[in-house]
Amino acid sequence: MRGFSKAIITGNLTRDPELRNTPNGASVCSFSVAVNRTYRDASGEQKEDVSFIDCSAWGKLGEMIAQYAKKGTGVLVSGRLDQRSWEDKTTGNKRSRVEIVVEDFNFTGARDNGNNSNNFGSSSDADDAANIPDDIPEGEIDLSDVPF
Repeated sequence: MRGFSKAIITGNLTRDPELRNTPNGASVCSFSVAVNRTYRDASGEQKEDVSFIDCSAWGKLGEMIAQYAKKGTGVLVSGRLDQRSWEDKTTGNKRSRVEIVVEDFNFTGARDNGNNSNNFGSSSDADDAANIPDDIPEGEIDLSDVPF
């Protein structure tokens, strides 16, 4: 039987992404996503919890994330889970880490001083209204003209 690993999370970056290159020249971007959840405990009291999920993105995807994302950026990440094990050189203890190796990444918005906007400089609704073209035809749209 063949295994399957897929993780999908949404949250905010906990720090600026870190881009580095491996000795063979491959670029990899490391970042962490805070995933919040709200639940009720046994007494019915509402509680909040946060998980910090480590992620890595390779190649052009990692370069794009490092260029456009920053601490607080809202993201949706999907990818496979990967576990790495190593021996701590200072203590000799065996260590391990599970992270998401990113296969798909989307910006969902950011917590930027209370503003809910993405990192690509989205404009306000008023600015968007000013960018509507004047040559939109009036009346119904003929669906047979749509090429798909």
